[in-house]
Amino acid sequence: MAINQVDRTTEVDALVAAACLLHGLSDPNRLAILQHLALGEHRVVDLTDHLGLAQSTVSKHLACLRDCGLVVSRPSGRASMFSLAHPAATADILRAAERLLEATGEAVVLSANFGPAALHGDEEW
Repeated sequence: MAINQVDRTTEVDALVAAACLLHGLSDPNRLAILQHLALGEHRVVDLTDHLGLAQSTVSKHLACLRDCGLVVSRPSGRASMFSLAHPAATADILRAAERLLEATGEAVVLSANFGPAALHGDEEW
């Protein structure tokens, strides 16, 4: 394989990863889930109660968020507890989206639930 082909393959792989991440942020329900998880761990049933969505819908969105690296889960009895994989990085990207939307005249608050540690980037990722 030529060097240019290797570079292009690496570039495409990176773009696929970026597209996956941005796809995870492309749904209002997934953004709402991220906002709730910024407050702490939640079970699927907690998220269905808070968001008024069906269990299957929340589970589908959590799977998408987990697949793109935004959410992690851990077993807790018969349930799973979901949390943000990288709170500071997630807060950063949501704040960047807020700034971009404000610049386009569509001001929205996405990162209000992120605490001081996330706002100051006090995590390693």
